[in-house]
Amino acid sequence: MSFGVFLAVMAAAFLHALWNALIKLGTSKVGGMVILSIVEVPIGLAVVCFTPAIDPAAVPWVIAAGCTHFAYKFFLSYAYDRGDLSRVYPIARGAAPMLVALVGAFILKDAVTGRQYAAIAALALGILLMARGVFTSGENRRLLPFALGSALATATYTMIDGMGARISGSPVAYVAWVFVADGCLFTLGMVALRGIDVIPRNLHAWRLGSVASAASYGAYAVSIWAMTFAPIALVAALRETSILFAVLIGWLVFGERMGREKALAAAVIVAGVVLSRL
Repeated sequence: MSFGVFLAVMAAAFLHALWNALIKLGTSKVGGMVILSIVEVPIGLAVVCFTPAIDPAAVPWVIAAGCTHFAYKFFLSYAYDRGDLSRVYPIARGAAPMLVALVGAFILKDAVTGRQYAAIAALALGILLMARGVFTSGENRRLLPFALGSALATATYTMIDGMGARISGSPVAYVAWVFVADGCLFTLGMVALRGIDVIPRNLHAWRLGSVASAASYGAYAVSIWAMTFAPIALVAALRETSILFAVLIGWLVFGERMGREKALAAAVIVAGVVLSRL
């Protein structure tokens, strides 16, 4: 992985943490996710107008990605209703790199070195340490099945999108079409499940959701672009350094506790990033 791609993935990690924090700021996490999804559609369509068409062979990958993104958003929004950003985010994002690496070893063609697997393992260890507080701090354990469901969906769409972008011939346009599919599916799905009132009427919520949607597109597009130049498993692992940014946002913005446990976990994650660059 080149240094330029590395920096791009780190920037994407920050944007990912940012949009999650914006969703967490809202009074209704599901409502915030619905706004984000609605805004995704015009963003995706605007990008499509200025990018080359994707290969028709990528269309099934777009549809599959839209379905898995629905699951990701569904589980994540319900998890945020039950836990802090600095707990839900590490659990939701933490299991995904290991799942991608383990499954990818059998179904992906990327050559991932032993050192890169060690980096992924270090990142996973740091993430698990970060999430340990849900058991030791008396926090709401009902967030766990939703956060783990989000992690499984993340691992699934990471592999789908990494391969779909390569087949598409135009990664940026591919991401745009995934945004359109994802935005439509999640909005219609949540309206069907919870009624039209799931769409917030508050102007402040729409502002937060719109900024979150733009940050989400930036984070996602950069990550998928990087997967066309570097091993999917490694990009997925580096992207999880967004946990560091999420913990800092939780501490500085939301006033969440920054104890020794979180500091140690953050150090392990940083070690994993350094190991990936040696």
